[in-house]
Amino acid sequence: MLSQSQLADIVRVGIELGAEKDPSRLLEKLLRTAMTVSSCDAGTIYLYRDGKLHFRVMKTLSQGVSRGERGETIDLPPVELREENVCAYAAIHRELINIPEVYASERFDFSGPKRYDALTGYRTGSMLVIPMEDLEGSLVGVLQLMNKLNGEGHYIPFSEDDTVTLQALGSMTAVSLANMLYIEDLKVQMHSFVRAFATAVDERTPYNGSHTRKVTFYARRLAKEIQRRHEMGETEDEFSDARIEQLTMAAALHDIGKMIVPLDVMNKSTRLDSRICAVRDRFRLLETLYDRDRWKGRIDDATCEAKIAELRDALALIEAKNGAGFLPDADLEALRRIADLSYCYEDGTVLPYLTEEETDCLSVRKGTLTAAERKIMESHVDMTEKILRQVRFRSGYQEVLRFASEHHEFLNGTGYPRGLTAEDLPLEARILTIVDVYDALTSADRPYKAPIPRPRAFAILRDMAKDGQIEARLVDYLESALQDLSQETIEQQSLEDFSLS
Repeated sequence: MLSQSQLADIVRVGIELGAEKDPSRLLEKLLRTAMTVSSCDAGTIYLYRDGKLHFRVMKTLSQGVSRGERGETIDLPPVELREENVCAYAAIHRELINIPEVYASERFDFSGPKRYDALTGYRTGSMLVIPMEDLEGSLVGVLQLMNKLNGEGHYIPFSEDDTVTLQALGSMTAVSLANMLYIEDLKVQMHSFVRAFATAVDERTPYNGSHTRKVTFYARRLAKEIQRRHEMGETEDEFSDARIEQLTMAAALHDIGKMIVPLDVMNKSTRLDSRICAVRDRFRLLETLYDRDRWKGRIDDATCEAKIAELRDALALIEAKNGAGFLPDADLEALRRIADLSYCYEDGTVLPYLTEEETDCLSVRKGTLTAAERKIMESHVDMTEKILRQVRFRSGYQEVLRFASEHHEFLNGTGYPRGLTAEDLPLEARILTIVDVYDALTSADRPYKAPIPRPRAFAILRDMAKDGQIEARLVDYLESALQDLSQETIEQQSLEDFSLS
């Protein structure tokens, strides 16, 4: 019968085990405690997974063996659930098994321990095997202890008090571990959903194919660089693993609102995009109309030739400027003059060289999107917030929505959608803004621009910092974080990291 003091010790140890948050440390602490309270020399903890018992932690004090205590994999094959194996029998029948003398027992197949003894000179004597179940009665694992020692160092059978004490510790640990694994499963499930949504967004359009994972990679890399500098005393900002994990999730979800942006806006690679076909057809029609007017005598040969030459020059200019990155005033004025031209039918009907919509597209000075299209594109941030508001983020992820929905805000208030300023923007949002811009500058899969070399990209970021849009030190930190990585390495590592996050 356990004394009051022993019961108090069990409760105390149970509280300590329950307070442990790391699965590996919990199991190592259980085995160490179990071996201490039972005064035994060796022990193993198996975890039940995929219908087998997997070695998780092993200790043999007399031989200095300690494996799996930091979570490292033990390279031994798992135990099949066959009744001849003592730990498997305990797991199958949920039965505590106390064997005073292994070599004298014929109940189970102990050929394995005997072979181990023959190889190492060890002597397996007494054994206590305890199945570990959670509150729902589900098998979590098995605790196996060997060679209880007396005061003279000789092995003796495990006592009744040992079985009561160790059953209690095993049960408490099983519940704690089951809760940990459940939380871990929820976390894995949540991350898998995040990856699925992010992949869906990126796969909608060819140019966004790697954007999310690279932004996630850059954000994590920059956060780790900040943490490195914190440890060196260079900055007060600190990024724990939990903080990095929350930033990583926000990065993976930052563009989820693009799921509602029309593809003809998302994929618009030139100012006119597919409209260029209608322009070409119209200009061919105009040539035919002017030819017909010549045949009818409405215009002479010289005028007809001049009109056709004018049409061909105009179309050549439109073709050339349609995909240009930037249009100076002279080009914009030349395109407007073309837009002012039209053909007049005999009945007075007017056919403009360019429609109002085409003129609007060709009036875009930089990029490919009109003001209306840009507004549609920018709406993805509002949709990101709207979508993420439907998600119940668990403890440790409450700021994901905020970080993700502020990745287009600038410190000087010129960003969107809310025009926030420096005092409103947390460090995580500032990081996402910088890495989002950096990837946009350097990506090779954008349909409307060629990738910018890394030195030029950082020069642009520093110009943005001088204008007060982004934080200069974060630009420096990002450059430092990426200095040893080629673009090919970034592509590969970002793909590997994203699949594991």
